Amino acid sequence: MEPSLPNPALHLYCDAQYASPYAMSVFVALHEKSLAFELSTVNLGKNENHSADFAAKSLTQRVPTLIHDGFALSESSAITEYLDEAFPGAPLYPADRQMRARARQVQAWLRSDLMALRQERSTEVVFYGPTTAPLSDAARSAALKLFSMAEALLAPDAEHLFGEWCIADVDLALMLNRLVLNGDAVPGRLAGYARRQWRRPSVQRWVGLERPPL
Repeated sequence: MEPSLPNPALHLYCDAQYASPYAMSVFVALHEKSLAFELSTVNLGKNENHSADFAAKSLTQRVPTLIHDGFALSESSAITEYLDEAFPGAPLYPADRQMRARARQVQAWLRSDLMALRQERSTEVVFYGPTTAPLSDAARSAALKLFSMAEALLAPDAEHLFGEWCIADVDLALMLNRLVLNGDAVPGRLAGYARRQWRRPSVQRWVGLERPPL
């Protein structure tokens, strides 16, 4: 990592496989703001997140967890909102109040809905390789719901959801890429949007991390 600002005493804990979409969101946010940070991994498969050491750092014992000058915070959207207030340069959210609320709505929805899709097209298909398992009826229904929402929010010929890039674009693109990168059918406009977001340098930094075998 090549920090462009003095060390702001930021420390990010993420999963050892670098497959968490939520850790990715915070990692991208830190790079978008050009903030130097230390990166540590937690092996969820070995339950390291429940160790006494990590539990002392993270109230929820989850990743991502960010520590800033001794203040520890988990839950990715809470972290990105905090970063936007603590480091106002290079905003992560739209300036308009309603669009900012909409971006937060998108983030909350992607983290709480579409469970069948998230289970059958986990981020392992994005970062480790596709699966040949067909989608169930429930997952196909979730995919159609995802497409409907994305089509409604993404204006014709738009590069981003809300005019300028925001962190919700990364979260939505990753959800779409669970299907796109697996070779599942996705409307062309949405597939193009997801691929463009994926080429963003901050996203490619995460994609390019060296991952241990599953």
